[in-house]
Amino acid sequence: MLGEDADLVTSSAWLHDIGYSPTLAVTGFHPLDGARYLRTVEHADEQLCSLVAHHSGALVEAEERGMLDDLTAEFPLPRPDLLEALTYSDMTTGPDGTHLPVERRLSEILARYGPGDLVYRSISRSKPDLVGAVRAVEERKHNGG
Repeated sequence: MLGEDADLVTSSAWLHDIGYSPTLAVTGFHPLDGARYLRTVEHADEQLCSLVAHHSGALVEAEERGMLDDLTAEFPLPRPDLLEALTYSDMTTGPDGTHLPVERRLSEILARYGPGDLVYRSISRSKPDLVGAVRAVEERKHNGG
């Protein structure tokens, strides 16, 4: 379905949460920390860095954190179909690697954070876009790409 970009999206799926590593965390905003590390230390492909930077509602969380300008100035938005594919991967895979429906994955994330938490607010605000991305990929899969 992704053709020549399949390896790029697969790599971004493996690396999208690298910014959670305590040794890489600078800002505490894992998409930005991870993308900066991949760009600066690993000299990774710009598209890979952008996918990591913008994965799974990162724009909304960046806004919640007051870091939207940092994110968008440093990393351009990736192609929508690639970002949807990464979002699909993230939003249909549980922490233990099991495949989950997107609604269950979102419930699992929200259960880890209280309603007053920034991540809870961000995921709640991003929910329509996250579900929409998953549905778009499911539709493409159903229609053969």
